Amino acid sequence: MATSIAVLDFGSQYTQVIARRVRECNVHSRIFPFGVSAAELRAEGVAGVILSGGPASVKAAGSPRPDPEIFNLGVPVLGICYGLQLIAELTGGAVAKSARREYGSGSLTVTATDSRLFAGVKGPLTVWNSHGDKVTRLPKGARAVAKTENSDFAAIEDDAARRYGLQFHPEVNHTQHGVKILRNFLFKICRAKADWKMSNFVGEQVAAVREQVGKDSVLLALSGGVDSSVVAALLHKAIGKQLTCVFVDHGLLRLGEREQVEKMFRGHFKINLVVVDAAERFLRKLRGVTEPERKRKIIGAEFVKVFEEEFPKIAKASGAKWLAQGTIYPDVIESAAIANSTAAVIKSHHNVGGLPKNMKLKLVEPIRELFKDEVRALGLELGLPREMLWRHPFPGPGLGVRVLGEVKREYCDILRAADAIFIEELRTSGWYDKTWQAFAVFIPEKTVGVMGDERTYDYLVGLRAITSTDAMTADWARLPYDLLQRVSNRIINEVKGVNRVVYDISSKPPATIEWE
Repeated sequence: MATSIAVLDFGSQYTQVIARRVRECNVHSRIFPFGVSAAELRAEGVAGVILSGGPASVKAAGSPRPDPEIFNLGVPVLGICYGLQLIAELTGGAVAKSARREYGSGSLTVTATDSRLFAGVKGPLTVWNSHGDKVTRLPKGARAVAKTENSDFAAIEDDAARRYGLQFHPEVNHTQHGVKILRNFLFKICRAKADWKMSNFVGEQVAAVREQVGKDSVLLALSGGVDSSVVAALLHKAIGKQLTCVFVDHGLLRLGEREQVEKMFRGHFKINLVVVDAAERFLRKLRGVTEPERKRKIIGAEFVKVFEEEFPKIAKASGAKWLAQGTIYPDVIESAAIANSTAAVIKSHHNVGGLPKNMKLKLVEPIRELFKDEVRALGLELGLPREMLWRHPFPGPGLGVRVLGEVKREYCDILRAADAIFIEELRTSGWYDKTWQAFAVFIPEKTVGVMGDERTYDYLVGLRAITSTDAMTADWARLPYDLLQRVSNRIINEVKGVNRVVYDISSKPPATIEWE
């Protein structure tokens, strides 16, 4: 069995980022609720424990606490942010509200040349902070190994007790040498072995799915995007003919998408595919709805209703009892859907926030702990073609959240045509693979223009292209001006009803990738 590190989740939006960084070091990681018992971790044979950050204060009544026996497991424990404060609070130190909150970039000075966490790392370092409390007294036996302007105890070590803490977040890209610091914990302190790879994940999930569903049949909500396509391949490997894929044409698809899905999965992969034409039904439900969250929830609820209506027909032949989804980690954390998590809701996703309590199908979500790039690596491991895996992400609600305000068929048709031109030009220019995600947005506002010496009063289309590694943060893509000019000219000339094109130069945060 591979070396394993337990990550205890205290509600941080970076919990899975910690687990992901550990996996990037080829060490197996598993996330547990913060209240997991020390006995369970001992039975798992973990080589180390990481306590995540979180939005709570350790001084607040009812703040989440771990089983105190985790400090007696005999394995190293690393606390990050809230996790450091927990270690201090629970082992004889002291924590108090800071005079000023540290949020965002800060400067860290390494004060101990023999620190094991900072071995091979020279300061000062730019680190990412997000806290309002700080350690004011060290636990007995601990020593400070780094400081900031705001705290003399920004990093602590207790080699005898095998307890370590960082007030900043080493797991995020904004922290210099953060991965190096985590590697020091994994390999110099925990003595972990770099013996985990994506093929291990395939084996683990194949076994997990088989155990979860048994001989039952499974319906997969197949969109044709990267996530659901990888889930289809994974489930097909695990349960074969027990899988039936259901593709819902909700009228909010990209140009030619339904035909592509049918050709790929029914024709090429020979998977049992049921196509449901529900375009008119979805558009009718969305009539007059302008608020983004309402649209998302309507689309999500309608998806489930469609599957529930199709279920009796498929169940007669397959006995399906399970619904599989391509939920991935950014979907989960933005919807705060981690068990026992106190993370904040940013926006709901139809596959994690819109499922009714009385849903007749039980859920299978085998990739919910992975980021998009990890999903692609999994797809390669399963033998899927690269051109499928590197297709840009497409939201579950489809054009429903790319048509701002009310969704109308006319608006969707305009957007489909504009988006297809944008993507075609990105591919032709070589910029498609340089961006994480690119798409057009329909803005239901009319502006004055002039075409052929005549006044026009037509709609506005926005273009969005971003770069990212995991969709948790993103920056706008610096597309060449001549490319943007070519896209704009084509859209205005070829798409009836559009006379103006704009380009979005917002980053995430503070904006999100999608406009709604």
